[in-house]
Amino acid sequence: MSREPYDSDVTDVEWLLLEPLIPPEKHGGRHRTVDIREVVNAIFYVLRTGCAWRLLPHDFPPWQTVYGYFRDWRKTGVWEQLNTALREAVREQEEREAEPSAAIMDGQSVKTTAVAGERGYDAAKKVTGRKRHILVDVLGLLLTVVVTKASVPEREGAKILLKRALAQHFERLVLIWADGGYRGQDFCDWVMEHCGWLVEIVKRSDDAQGFVVLPRRWVVERTFGWLYRFRRLSKDYRS
Repeated sequence: MSREPYDSDVTDVEWLLLEPLIPPEKHGGRHRTVDIREVVNAIFYVLRTGCAWRLLPHDFPPWQTVYGYFRDWRKTGVWEQLNTALREAVREQEEREAEPSAAIMDGQSVKTTAVAGERGYDAAKKVTGRKRHILVDVLGLLLTVVVTKASVPEREGAKILLKRALAQHFERLVLIWADGGYRGQDFCDWVMEHCGWLVEIVKRSDDAQGFVVLPRRWVVERTFGWLYRFRRLSKDYRS
């Protein structure tokens, strides 16, 4: 690498983990000439700084090339494969089974920029934008993500989320913790009928005053906190 490093660059150790998971060049046609590590560095730069693709610093590969790889890997499920491989490695490092037996779900509404794309108004949070519905394991590592309009109710978004999780074949999963926004016997029955999972609502005590750390729920809130460290995720951009 002939340029000065950025804080968002992958380290040598991180690249040793990521490189085997990056798809090889396609057969036929021109050989890959771009430094694929620099492509990954450029994608992480956008994620960390929140800049537009067209404003990538010129010491990275051309923004069209970088965005092309990002879009192709999104369409072909590469990012999900990377996440799965790294999540399973972390879980095994923590002396856990590769697949979880329990998970936590929640939703978060975020503002959007004035660009094309579906968006709605979350009256409870007073936010116009989109809503992230996430399912995480007990370490806070992402299992499944679904993005909807912010106006979509928690339970309706959760049904989409859990259907996608079901398609990922988490065979050991039996229990899901959630907050009061998902309460209701009808919803719990739906999850059991369609997914075969038990939903347990983690309630705040009626006697609690002020801020209280609730069991299990803090895990998914911490995951949202991790996401907010990256400016590209602090607001839903589509540029």
